[in-house]
Formats: sequence, structure tokens, C-alpha cells
Amino acid sequence: MRNVTLILDDGTRFGGQSFGYEKPVAGEVVFNTAMTGYPESLTDPSYAGQLMTLTYPLVGNYGVPPFTFTPDGIPHFMESEKIHAEAIIVSDYSENYSHWNAVESLADWLRREQIPGITGIDTRALTKTLREHGVMMGKIIFDDEPDNIPTAQYAGVNYVDRVSCKDIIRYNEGAGKRVVLVDCGVKANILRCLIKRGVEIIRVPWNYDFNQLDFDGLFISNGPGDPDTCDAAVQNIRRAMQNERLPIFGICMGNQLLSKAGGAKIYKLKYGHRSHNQPVRMMGTEKCFITSQNHGYAVDNNTLGTDWEPLFVNMNDGSNEGIRHKRNPWFSAQFHPEAASGPTDTEFLFDEFVKLLK
Repeated sequence: MRNVTLILDDGTRFGGQSFGYEKPVAGEVVFNTAMTGYPESLTDPSYAGQLMTLTYPLVGNYGVPPFTFTPDGIPHFMESEKIHAEAIIVSDYSENYSHWNAVESLADWLRREQIPGITGIDTRALTKTLREHGVMMGKIIFDDEPDNIPTAQYAGVNYVDRVSCKDIIRYNEGAGKRVVLVDCGVKANILRCLIKRGVEIIRVPWNYDFNQLDFDGLFISNGPGDPDTCDAAVQNIRRAMQNERLPIFGICMGNQLLSKAGGAKIYKLKYGHRSHNQPVRMMGTEKCFITSQNHGYAVDNNTLGTDWEPLFVNMNDGSNEGIRHKRNPWFSAQFHPEAASGPTDTEFLFDEFVKLLK
């Protein structure tokens, strides 16, 4: 293994070894506290542009499942067609793996997709640094190539445009009610959850004017980066909201874009929520759910209009976890009710959305 160094923007350095594809890389350094799910996380488009640190110390021991697809092009075990994270940072990479569904090692997968992976990093110290300072840009360089220094920018980059589909894709045609899905970087399990509930999906690019289509409900997906770079989607959602009877459901980035269409403001969290164990409470009740999350921005509850109210709140930091309109069938979740990976406590939100389709 070649020696590498992770250098943060504040000058902090962490030494380790390369176990993935050998190339210098730069991006926003974030941490994920989940204990499992690296195949799903790496293929989650919401990680585009980021160096993903896993706080669970042992990674790679259950290998990687096969990259197979259904006839309509949805991966069986992954969340998209490729790895979207810029790199993965772990404390202890397990070279040996064992799992009934594994076909290759994490290292082999990373090399095949040309994604760096580094091990031997003190991920506890790295996470403490990110919690105290906040997320920051970082670079992975090879110690024997000290002059080969990569550059990258995260703030202000429209990563949604990079990961969204480029053409309209239809699933489950003729099955039932038609749902337009605005693809900001949709996870495959969102598609699976909707198809399982018998709806037809019309998946459109993030900036496509879907209002010209004939459909029964609007779904706004998750996605990477800053929602302020997605004004075209906000304007299209706002036009769709002229139909007060149209059911609308948003997840993650979809929560933020629906909130912006309703007039609210978004702010960047200090270090984001990326884990399987985020507790959220449904407002007006004593019901609390454990949720899977992956986001770096949040809706400012204080800027919600009088027609809107928070639907969920994070029990750790009090940040917004979803909104709903007081009269119209519009609601959203900042977390991932479809999980993949993580708990499925809130998958019932898909049922609630489908019930609204007329």
C-alpha cells in the first residue's frame, strides 16, 4: 500500500495508506456514523463531490454485492449506476470479506470504478476536527508524489446537474396513477418504493418543465450540493403549486426545494447529518422515529410562510426534518424514509403520498 496524506483546508494532516484506485483527489470532507451500508452510501448520488469518512472502524469485511439490474434499469443492490463519492476514508480496511451476496472486495470495486480509498486514518480525530470546525475541503495526496496536488470546489457547484438524468425515463408504464419524479440525484430505492406501490413514474431531469405533462402527483428527489443552485427546479415546483389539489412529496433535497418554492430559506449545517440513527419527532405528536439521513443543508423553520408548518423536527439539534402545507396535500421529509441503507421506520410516508393520488 502506498502512503497517502489527507490535508484539510485548515492545514490539519492525517497519514494513511491507499487501498483503492491510486490518484490524488480533492473534495468536501464529511463523516458518516452508520455501522453498515457502504455499497449503498458510495452509490448515493447525494455524496457527489465529497470525501466520505466512515466512523465505524472496520470497513470492507462483507465485501460488495453484484452490480446487476432489473429489466427497467434499476440496480438490484446499489442506489445508482456507479460510485458518486470522490473517495472513501476508513480507519481499518478488511482485506478479507465474507457475505452470502458478495462477489468482490471493496478494494477491487474502488479500483474498477477509479475511486480512491484510504485506510489507517485516525477517523475519530478526523471526525472531532470536523465537528469542531465544521465540514471543510480536503485533499488526498500520495507521499511519493508531493507535487501532484489536486484542486476542487464544492460551494456554488451545481452537483444536481451532474447527477440528474438527461432524458425522460418511464417506469411501470400503464400501471396506475402517474407520478412525475424530479430527478435531483434520485436513489434507486425511492424508485423501488414507488413501483412497489403500483404507480407509474415519469422521471425527468432536475430543470425540466414537467408542468406540460399529464400527471397525478409530483415527487421531488434527494440530491447533492447546495439547493440554491437549483432555481429552475424551484420555479417549476412553484408553477405546479398553482394546482392546489396536486399531491406533492419531497425527500431530502426535495424538502429543501419544496420549502424554497414556498418561500423559505435554506442554511448550511455545521457538519450535516449522515447516519442511520437520527431521531426525529412528528410535530404535534409524541411519535419519534429513527431515520437514515444524508444532507448538509437544512430549512430555516423561522422563514416558513404562514401557510406552512414543520412536519418533523430533529431531536438532536432541533433542525427541520420536513414540512407540510396547512391546507394543500404537500409535504416533505428531510430524512430518507426509503432508507437503503438504514432503518425503515418511516416508509409509511410513501403510502401516505400514494393515498393522496386521485
